Amino acid sequence: MKTNHEAPGSANHAEIAPPAAWDEIAAGYARFVAPGEQLFSSEALRLVGLTRGEAFLDVAAGPGGLALAAARLGASVLATDWAPAMVSQFQARIRAEKLHNAEARVMDAHALTVADDSYDVTGSQFGVMLVPDQPLALREMVRVTKPGGRVLIVAYGSPTEFEALQFFISALRTVVPAFEGLPEPPPLEFQVSDPGVLRDRLTTAGLGAVEVDTSFRERVEFDSGSACWKWMCHSNPVVGMILSEVSEGEQAVVRDVLDGMIRERAADGPFAVLTAPLNIGWGHKPVPR
Repeated sequence: MKTNHEAPGSANHAEIAPPAAWDEIAAGYARFVAPGEQLFSSEALRLVGLTRGEAFLDVAAGPGGLALAAARLGASVLATDWAPAMVSQFQARIRAEKLHNAEARVMDAHALTVADDSYDVTGSQFGVMLVPDQPLALREMVRVTKPGGRVLIVAYGSPTEFEALQFFISALRTVVPAFEGLPEPPPLEFQVSDPGVLRDRLTTAGLGAVEVDTSFRERVEFDSGSACWKWMCHSNPVVGMILSEVSEGEQAVVRDVLDGMIRERAADGPFAVLTAPLNIGWGHKPVPR
């Protein structure tokens, strides 16, 4: 921790988190974060009408939020991610469930090694939302989708309504009062938190009949501050980068503060439910005339 209690650096960490950084959190992401994503993963696939037997590509899939839901529906699935450990986590999950209609490969969202017009639906959940060159990644998603097929993006909405993040920032400020939270402009994770920006980017990428649904919210249940801490620390390498400047003793204080916040939110119940707004955007690749 900086001895003068300066705020931890607020650079755009997403641009400097290489595949190795995502490898380091892959097991924790699969254990602590991914299970809570399945409800809205299934809802997003319902919105684009994915059906059994269709070909589905998950881009920047992590351990496979959309891909796992698609495989369970009976689609033919390829999950891709630039972090090998994330790909390995997805492979372990499909082996455990004996889902023989899914596979995974290491692949960069900016340069998909996939032929043009290959997939009925191409999607990304919490993946392409944070890549450095999102317009390029979206064009790649459109390129590999069949004419008449659909492209789907699931991303976070306003960070000010992202309750787990705001709890974490508030708790961190108890030991680093100078910590200002998210920089301006916000990190790449929130580059399409404005639904209008998401709509424009999908349209500019070449999609028609674009829709953005803002009615869904992520809901995460925590029974303790420790559970919230684990969820945050394994959801994105940015958190670890920030905490690298905070001593172990001060991290313990942050966990204690989080525990009090979680118990207060839970009231007399066993869990505190923290929510975050979601933007689910999709559109159709035009059929050549």
